[in-house]
Amino acid sequence: MGVPKRKPSHSRQRMRRAYNSVLHLPQMTTCPQCAAPYITHRVCPACGYYNGRQVITVNTLA
Repeated sequence: MGVPKRKPSHSRQRMRRAYNSVLHLPQMTTCPQCAAPYITHRVCPACGYYNGRQVITVNTLA
């Protein structure tokens, strides 16, 4: 089994770990019902539709 000859420096450890915390923005798509942007595989927050059927009722503030 391979064993490292020297301990990684604090800087190198932190650079390696920092890559995991890079911000990834969620994929956005347009709703086929109301054409509002929403995150994929989630209920549309504007109309409440998911996969072609209404899942939740959304109250509009008018």
